[in-house]
Amino acid sequence: MNNWGMKQIKSLGRVVTGKTPPTNNSEYFGGDDLFVSPKDLDWNSHYITETETRITSKALAKFKNQVIPRNTVMFTSLSFAFGKMGIASKPCLTNQQINSVIVNRENSSKFVYYLLRAYEPIIFSYNSGIDTPIVPKSVFEKIEVKIPFRTLQEKIAATLSAYDELIENNQRRIALLEKMAEEIYREWFVRLRFPGHEKVTKVKGVPDGWLPSCLRNVAKFTMGQSPSSEFYNEVGNGLPFHQGVGTYGERFPQTITYCSEDGRRAHKGDILFSVRAPVGRLNIADREMIIGRGLTAIRHKKDHNHWLYYLLKTAFVHEDIIGNGSIFNSVGKDELARFSIFEPEPSLVVRFDAIASKIDEQITVLIHATECLKSSRDALLPRLISGKLSVENLDIQFPPGMEECAHEV
Repeated sequence: MNNWGMKQIKSLGRVVTGKTPPTNNSEYFGGDDLFVSPKDLDWNSHYITETETRITSKALAKFKNQVIPRNTVMFTSLSFAFGKMGIASKPCLTNQQINSVIVNRENSSKFVYYLLRAYEPIIFSYNSGIDTPIVPKSVFEKIEVKIPFRTLQEKIAATLSAYDELIENNQRRIALLEKMAEEIYREWFVRLRFPGHEKVTKVKGVPDGWLPSCLRNVAKFTMGQSPSSEFYNEVGNGLPFHQGVGTYGERFPQTITYCSEDGRRAHKGDILFSVRAPVGRLNIADREMIIGRGLTAIRHKKDHNHWLYYLLKTAFVHEDIIGNGSIFNSVGKDELARFSIFEPEPSLVVRFDAIASKIDEQITVLIHATECLKSSRDALLPRLISGKLSVENLDIQFPPGMEECAHEV
């Protein structure tokens, strides 16, 4: 610990607060460059390679003082999403809710990323917001942190990066598997190129044996209803409770709150469908749980839930395509049950469900492995960043991502 010293965040590199290009100027949007906002981050983000909003090279040129280079560390410090982080994978812009540290040559960008993640509670203690958490740049950059010399920074970062690179590899495999199942669904049930389609007669473009129908004819619904808040807890007393579906693209909801009172339940394997703000976001229940009024649990009447999941995922690729509401969009059971579909020939559903179930099993295994890696990393993080667990005398081999960073310095 003799080699550790207290420094202000601004001594680790130049701090930049993001800026949103004027949204009324179409020349700035729709390009190939990244525009990062808190919705593109989460509390487990690593390198950010995709963003919901894309910008053009004109936007980068116009706001060149706010452009952050590759390996810049991004920290959300002006939002209810406080503490969401990421590392820039390429030059990009961020919005004004994010303070970024363009790490200097005396420090490791990967270490600074893990350092700020560990210091998030301390950074939050400087919050000056009344309604929304706010730690402005002028305060953020003066917060003191304890850091070692660069060689030790790199060893600590390499230890933690090994976990994150395994996590990212699993996430890529999950995305590929899910994409494979989606493409098979679209090929069979949207493009109508299912096995043996050449021999099937079509009437007005619809294969013989397929029937116009609606969701109520193939699925059962359990509409959520929120118990009184006095029964909520975070210590695991009762069943997991979910009020609404979380981050878009997550297969299983993250358990944060439990409920000690009985309520309307989703069973393992049920499809969780958000029925309010937004409508159409999907998760799958990975265990029995109580669901609040923001959700409905959907199950296929003949247990072909894999087929039903990809049907809904394809149909609701855009949120809020059904529903109404004066304050926020919502949908009731009757409207959802009336949603129009085609019921394919039954044996084709069975055949697809058998294929998709095998793919989904692989996805589940990878998700559970990823959660174990995250838990191990999170247990190591505070001990390594505080210096309580020393790696100074260990011969640590840098993972590929760390080697790339070292070559750039």
